[in-house]
Amino acid sequence: MRLLISLFALSLASCAALETETAGNPVRLRDHQITEASGLAVSRRDPELLWVINDSGAAAIVHLTDTQGMARGSLTLKGVKNTDWEDLAAFTFDGKAQLLIADTGDNNARREHVTLHIIAEPRPTMPEAPLGLSLKPDWSIRFRYEEGPRDCEGVAIDSNSQSILLVTKRDKQPAIYQLPLRKSKAGEVLTAKRLGPIAPLLLPVRTLPHPYATQPTALDISADGRLAAVLTYRGVYLFRRLPKESWAQAFAKAPEVLGAHGLSQAEALAFSPDGHTIFVTSEGKRPRLVSMPIPRQ
Repeated sequence: MRLLISLFALSLASCAALETETAGNPVRLRDHQITEASGLAVSRRDPELLWVINDSGAAAIVHLTDTQGMARGSLTLKGVKNTDWEDLAAFTFDGKAQLLIADTGDNNARREHVTLHIIAEPRPTMPEAPLGLSLKPDWSIRFRYEEGPRDCEGVAIDSNSQSILLVTKRDKQPAIYQLPLRKSKAGEVLTAKRLGPIAPLLLPVRTLPHPYATQPTALDISADGRLAAVLTYRGVYLFRRLPKESWAQAFAKAPEVLGAHGLSQAEALAFSPDGHTIFVTSEGKRPRLVSMPIPRQ
């Protein structure tokens, strides 16, 4: 019996150590304009650079920082309003680095349609010459959900299939929706098709209670299209897609629980371009940037 108790205690200690290691060595985002980080993307031009957006009501600005938390400038979107920006994605389209800004927040499920803005990712700048650009989106996608308005804080790009995936937040059982990644015609409103529900997101071990603990607040897909990561207020979850498997099938399987991120209000997540690391950050002033390694299989 003593041996069993000792083994159980050792197992708990190992899990605690694993969770601590998973959180990595966080730094803080020092840009004083980043106060409600709701979207995060790792640059496709330079893996040491990160793009960040603020939540609803903030200016229509995409902030540039680096993996050490240093401010590197900003990009202002002209002719665009931040109604409720909730996610950000970096991807490659037609061989060029792109950014997608998701104005998809809808807490009360009242917006008739929501919008995605796409811009060409600017070339990186030197630390001594911060970015300071102002431009219009190259194109935008207006869309609605086939079953009526939904609140969505997680949007990602699968470049291989040229599709956009969205995960709902406030549904009793969050679901995945899909849109084609293409330029829409003037005045066109696309319809996001429901692929199906995602598997339940179980709480990581030793996490404090939270009223919305398992609601998805961010989504990203690895550049190779094999992995999807979902963020909640308490943890990070990894869905692996097998060859010839659809996203509906991948999200229906129980995800790997990567662990607790330890952030107060985590709403932004992104894969590194090589797919080996996930970055997570939170709302608030000088938020921590947590890096979590992805277990190999």
